[in-house]
Amino acid sequence: MKKRVVITGLGVVSPNGMGVEAFANALKKGVSGIRHSHTLEELQFSCQVAGKPIISVTTKEEYLTRLQLRGFNSTGILYGVIAGIDACKDAGLEINSETVDWDLSVIFGAGTSGIDKFREAIYKVDEKNVRRLGSSVAIQVMNSGVSAYLSGMIGAGGQVTTNSSACTTGTESILMGYDLIQSGRSKRVLVGSTSDSGPYIWGGFDAMKVCAYKYNDQPEKASRPMSESANGFVPGSGAGALLIESLESAEERGATIYAEILGGHVNCGAQRNGGSLTAPNNEAVQRCIQNALKQAGILASDISTINGHLTATKKDPIEIKNWKEALGFTSSNFPPINSLKSMVGHGLSASGALECVASVLQLKEQFIFPNINCEDPHPDILTEIDQTAIPTKMIEKELNIIAKASFGFGDVNGCLIFKRYNTI
Repeated sequence: MKKRVVITGLGVVSPNGMGVEAFANALKKGVSGIRHSHTLEELQFSCQVAGKPIISVTTKEEYLTRLQLRGFNSTGILYGVIAGIDACKDAGLEINSETVDWDLSVIFGAGTSGIDKFREAIYKVDEKNVRRLGSSVAIQVMNSGVSAYLSGMIGAGGQVTTNSSACTTGTESILMGYDLIQSGRSKRVLVGSTSDSGPYIWGGFDAMKVCAYKYNDQPEKASRPMSESANGFVPGSGAGALLIESLESAEERGATIYAEILGGHVNCGAQRNGGSLTAPNNEAVQRCIQNALKQAGILASDISTINGHLTATKKDPIEIKNWKEALGFTSSNFPPINSLKSMVGHGLSASGALECVASVLQLKEQFIFPNINCEDPHPDILTEIDQTAIPTKMIEKELNIIAKASFGFGDVNGCLIFKRYNTI
């Protein structure tokens, strides 16, 4: 029999709010966290705006010791540590420096780690002195650095690992944690994902000409998912974290429950039939969504709202069509759909986890956050769904089930089904 898996803690480091309360308020009000970047302007990027969390030195010292901060230069690990610790504290877990929680695992995804740290280090040495890179480099540049930091800080004694699947990373990490609990190998799992920030992460996308460039003087209007006037995604960063556990574990601890995970699915289009390293195989996308519903044991008609991937590129109309065909909806009964990227940009490997936190908050607080900058939906989207399915203002509505999907480079897909928690 399947175990019921619930979410008992959330943590978030987002361009438009750090911490659950600030983030939830920003969602409801449609607050953008996208700002002009002097660095990108000086480097003559086409896109000179970005979604980057603002974190003070004082805040850093609340999470990392001065010893840990000595020689520290990894934004991705920093974001992940803050979000992960906040999620554990939010879940009411006792964290101390002496005990090991053998029933707690960590699966925290990342696309890269410590790009700025590695650049800083290699510029100090030449080929003859490569051994002088420094003792703080290795842990910061290994992809599993974020999980390594977190496991020691929270005392996790179960499986500790980092997954990496491009923009699907965060969604996949949650499903991996869900499977770990289902198998009985762990009672509790800290899941989520993070992404480094800065020009050495974003430069390749700017070179691909997939980033927004028409709104450099209007940062808050730059990210425009589903909009006819969209001209590319806004690079972003941050981290999202969720503490998930079996219902039995949550009840034993008397934990507050945000929502339930009914199931999900991940797959790959194998870069066939229209799929490529950067484009989705539409059949694979639809199969992923359909199998997620099958694994969750629900019907398409049970879905209250959809949180899409929707990056503000030419792929948005294709994604809408895939949702519609996979779920068998008509234009008149297609449920409301939104994209967090309108407020924070595309957080790359962090995006799935950030968006899952936003999805869970919608279920817990019973609202649908608005799609900002989408007063002009793309005409190809309006041939598929009614404009009323693209809310531009917050909606207070009774929600029961949210479908959340992420699609990433490498033709990889992930879809999760979240449900409002009840005791039945």
